[in-house]
Amino acid sequence: QVQLVESGGGLVQAGGSLRLSCAASGRTFSTYAMGWFRQAQGKEREFVAHISSGGSTYYADSVKGRFIISRDNAKNTVTLQMNSLKPEDTAIYYCAAKYGSTWYGRATEYVYWGQGTQVTVSS
Repeated sequence: QVQLVESGGGLVQAGGSLRLSCAASGRTFSTYAMGWFRQAQGKEREFVAHISSGGSTYYADSVKGRFIISRDNAKNTVTLQMNSLKPEDTAIYYCAAKYGSTWYGRATEYVYWGQGTQVTVSS
């Protein structure tokens, strides 16, 4: 079992940056593929970024070139660096873990989820 705890959310002006972190428990963190999803008020949860156990990365078109996902297996953490933030990036951001990277964009494929962290971007 893996427990995930996100941190780093907050309020930032448009054009600014935030760095989200996800701390994972368990000794098998390196075997999991990790993803970030977000859910804006009144909208469905959507895929943001994914990193495989081997370090391959994938991004939603809406964040490509602005967000960077990375992982540190020694520290059991996955990070989402968010740059050039826009008001439409406002959402609760969730960290999630899955087995393998097939269907990485589907929330239903992820087994473990964090509680989420709020990101608000003001215009």
